[in-house]
Amino acid sequence: MKKGDLIELDITGYAFEGKGVAKIIKEIHTQDETAARKFVVFVDGSYPGDKVIAQIRKVRSSYAEAKVKDLLEKSPLRIKANCKYFGVCGGCKAQDLDYKEQTGFKEEQVKDIFERIGGFRDFEIEPIIPARKIFYYRNKMEYSFAEKRWLSEIEIGSMQEIEDKAFALGLHIPGMYDKVLDIDGCWLQSELSNGILNFTRDFFKKRQILPYSAQKHTGFLRNLVIKQSFLKNDLMVNLVVADENERLFINYKNDLLERFPEVTTLVYNINRKLSQVAYGDYEIVTHGSGFIHDLIGEWKFRISANSFFQTNTGQAEYLFNTALEYADFKGDEIVFDLYSGAGTIPIFISKYVKYIYGFESVEPAVEDAKVNIGLNSIKNFEPVLADLNKSFLPLINERGIPAPDVIIADPPRSGMNPKTVKDILELMPKKIVYISCNPATQARDINLLCGGGYKLIKLRPVDMFPHTYHIENVAVLHRD
Repeated sequence: MKKGDLIELDITGYAFEGKGVAKIIKEIHTQDETAARKFVVFVDGSYPGDKVIAQIRKVRSSYAEAKVKDLLEKSPLRIKANCKYFGVCGGCKAQDLDYKEQTGFKEEQVKDIFERIGGFRDFEIEPIIPARKIFYYRNKMEYSFAEKRWLSEIEIGSMQEIEDKAFALGLHIPGMYDKVLDIDGCWLQSELSNGILNFTRDFFKKRQILPYSAQKHTGFLRNLVIKQSFLKNDLMVNLVVADENERLFINYKNDLLERFPEVTTLVYNINRKLSQVAYGDYEIVTHGSGFIHDLIGEWKFRISANSFFQTNTGQAEYLFNTALEYADFKGDEIVFDLYSGAGTIPIFISKYVKYIYGFESVEPAVEDAKVNIGLNSIKNFEPVLADLNKSFLPLINERGIPAPDVIIADPPRSGMNPKTVKDILELMPKKIVYISCNPATQARDINLLCGGGYKLIKLRPVDMFPHTYHIENVAVLHRD
């Protein structure tokens, strides 16, 4: 078996990151004997029950990676995808998989990861919490402008001159940073945001305003970011551009508001960096406050153009309630919240504990947390600016912060820095509630914590992102 080979496979399982699994029995010949060994092929774009012709992409000693070349027999789990861009856009890899099956596979994958990667056996896994909405559930969409539009197979095969291939506004093709799929509708945010997307494309194309080129460092348009509050009816349009253009800004604002009076604030992020990132060196607010507000449970939060906020507001309440249930507060606890962002978790739990210290390394997020404290009249939460890529114990000692009874951690996908894990083990709280968007790094970190005197009690996945392979997972550990 080598890269490029075509092979017929029966898909029998489904792995983390949304890949079907096929197993082949290989004969291993040695000098003394011949043995049989299972060889695994992970097939992107397949589901259990499929029979496929797969093309090999990568070969390793015990497994290979492949993609579906031809679908010979369809799995009974397959359904018709709603989106016309499905299969090209990488946003919803499992939109053609029945939603109940999606959640079932996610729950199985969390269990498998903790057993296989973490080596855990004696723990409880509670049923996954499915999404209330499986379409139009995101409160934020980030679109990219590009001077290289992804061309469909039909366009390429037409042999015709394509006039508008130098302008795209949409989503990146997976694995290609410079090519963008030009889309006129997405099923993830709202019909209103789709209208703004199409208006923005037409506005700038008519004026021949060019997308920014990361290779040539020319052009003007970088990103369109739409943030929408479903509970407060706020809507932010954030246009990320390479430089200031006052006349253009005014014209866009006037036309946008005339067409979409629902827009409550308009922000221009000026990004003069060479790197292609969707935030600027500074921002110009030309309409509204420059912020929107949303609710999680009874609590109100301010969201700026560049601050992080849970992307699925409705599911965030389920996620935080699970963490609250697992922490089982008695009311007298000192709590550390690591990677506390804009203070969403500390404010959400504030009624149930004595005091919370929220440690966060991003300074604008700490400032947002301070604003959110005022919005909610919170008296028992202090945000602390701290670099969680190095030990934060000296900061705790310097400020005289008392030791925690409970630590809540919600790190990025890469998980916790080993120094942070070491700090937690030195602090030795009675409980640790670990929230993660990557069960693999979560299992790795929890393994280290259990090696230092903790026991994993239970887990509960929460589906924040239907039709994707992403899984949020809440775990609770008790000190032995």
